[in-house]
Amino acid sequence: MPVGRDARRWSTFHGDRTLVVAARTVTSTVRVLETLPSLLRGDSRVTVVFAHDPTSAFNADVLDLLRTAGCRVMPWQQLEHIDPDLILSASENIDVPEGDCPVLVLPHGVGFQKLVPDSRSSRARLSGVVPESLLESGRAWLAVSHPAQEAQLLAAHPKAAGHTLLVGDPCFDEIAVSRPLRNAYREALGVSEDQRLVVVSSTWGPTSTLGRHPDLPQRLLAQLPYDDYRVSAIIHPNVWSAHGAWQIRTLQAAALDAGLLLMPAVHAWRPALVAADVVVGDHGSVTLYGASAGTPLLLASFGEDAVPGTAVHDLAAVAPRLDTGGDMLQQVADVVHEHRPDRYAAIAARAFAEPGRSLARLRTALYRLLRLPEPSSPPPSPLALPVPDSPASPVSSWHTTSSVTGDRAAPTVEVCRFPAAAFAYDRALPDSATSFSHLACADDERDHRLTESASVLVRRQPASTSVEALRWIADTLTRLPGSLLSASAVRGDCCLVGLRDGRIVAAATTGPATDPGLSAAVVYACLRAGRPLDDAQVTLRVGDRRDEDVLLRLRPTGSAGQLP
Repeated sequence: MPVGRDARRWSTFHGDRTLVVAARTVTSTVRVLETLPSLLRGDSRVTVVFAHDPTSAFNADVLDLLRTAGCRVMPWQQLEHIDPDLILSASENIDVPEGDCPVLVLPHGVGFQKLVPDSRSSRARLSGVVPESLLESGRAWLAVSHPAQEAQLLAAHPKAAGHTLLVGDPCFDEIAVSRPLRNAYREALGVSEDQRLVVVSSTWGPTSTLGRHPDLPQRLLAQLPYDDYRVSAIIHPNVWSAHGAWQIRTLQAAALDAGLLLMPAVHAWRPALVAADVVVGDHGSVTLYGASAGTPLLLASFGEDAVPGTAVHDLAAVAPRLDTGGDMLQQVADVVHEHRPDRYAAIAARAFAEPGRSLARLRTALYRLLRLPEPSSPPPSPLALPVPDSPASPVSSWHTTSSVTGDRAAPTVEVCRFPAAAFAYDRALPDSATSFSHLACADDERDHRLTESASVLVRRQPASTSVEALRWIADTLTRLPGSLLSASAVRGDCCLVGLRDGRIVAAATTGPATDPGLSAAVVYACLRAGRPLDDAQVTLRVGDRRDEDVLLRLRPTGSAGQLP
């Protein structure tokens, strides 16, 4: 370690001050890792080391997080053998060793808004408040984001008087400054311009969104049309730490197969929140961040562990509730239509003070506690969040409904698709004289039962040439005798759809890249409705997207198993 006995003999950087970061949970450690580099940028006077406190129920993955970030980590018991100038943590529940150095505690959420189990007793305690013994010592300094939090804290713990620091909220500042990159985040997550992104936010514990409705992501995916909506989930790091990624992914397996964007436990959740069109949440901080940023909100859960009088508790009085047993598509559409960007402005004003200045105020507080003059460089300001990688796997099977209306020679075909992995939850697909349903699978579908049951098979990647596409069509119809047709796009050209009776239909659209699944749905609907497949001008309507013209034309060919 670059601190402790004999360290100055071999260390390269000789700092005047030693700052120890107490890393206890993933949530609190991430908050420090995201904040501290901006505060100490370029300053060799401060040596930083990380001490791992393994006593939390949520300490799993903390060491992996620190090692990935390249931090020097020492065991917690070694802390008593060095003489730090400041201990910094975003976890209030730490057992700091005896000494005189101050302890700066950053919030890892929005204020003191939740009652949590006390690890030292069987009672509940106010989240964010350090032990009474540390308050009594006068060493603790608690950063708050709003004067209302200071008043709340002093009412519950008078010994904190004179030891609060109003700094604002760095996380909220980053979300606000990142709004201009919203389109970049959406594109990176695979959300198109004509789609809405619904973000499911869940804090931890039995009263959270997923604590009460663990199947909610899957049910949303079953009710929100595939071509109009994407669904993402932001799950509190404590859930990942306590239950593990394997358990979460196993519980959400059907939703993941249906295209759920399951955001990683750290960092990437904030770009997803900026990209959101609707937040479906609970009493956690992420829900409050989203509402305060002006995003429409539906409350799926709201626990009694939310502290009355706090900003997040005020959401319960004004935010609409999600009826998980009702029509969630209609509820999502209604909350978007009825929303005003300033709907939660008064609540945000009670949670976040000093907007845009949190890092500058926090740097001033940090250097004052270190007893060092601030660097001469300009005060830090919040930076836009980096563009994330998409965590979603591609959907490979769809239950599709299509209806045919209008003139016989120029019909309108309306198509609505749902991921097959999620669809088993809800209603049966309709089938009538003008409305038809079918199962479509991509050629990379891993569940052979779906592939063997599919009426339509589509090739994921476009073929280089028509000959290649026709060969794939013929092979697929031969290999899967239960299918009715197969489709492949041709790079730079149209989509070819092969019927079991040997006909080949070329479908050319006015849109950008041809989606073979949609082209196949048009041909399937016209075939079922008895509409012409040759020289037919079809209007394709996909949910709320704009209409596209599709020209269908038969190509001369032999049987489906032969090339022309």
